[in-house]
Amino acid sequence: MNASGTIDRPLTHDPQKQAPMTSSAHEPSGSATPDVSISGANRSRQNRTREMQLIPEALARAHMHDRRREAEAERQAVRLVAARRMQRRAERVSLRARRALAMAVMH
Repeated sequence: MNASGTIDRPLTHDPQKQAPMTSSAHEPSGSATPDVSISGANRSRQNRTREMQLIPEALARAHMHDRRREAEAERQAVRLVAARRMQRRAERVSLRARRALAMAVMH
């Protein structure tokens, strides 16, 4: 029997008895990609790992920056409210003084 096997049902499981692999006609010889060193891949993977380890630190830094900005805005708002309160008080004191002066001049 001269039937050839298929991928799912090979003729034999012994690699020594299988036919050698041949390249197809439409694939040019030497078309295989050259071996690439994986040190660059390892380096980029290490950089990625390091960056991922630094993400919580960067998030904490951004969070603290936001909190600092919010605290500064809150302090500025408190100062503005206090300044307006003092201005109203000064205006009332000034009006009282003008009335007292006017009363003194009229009598």
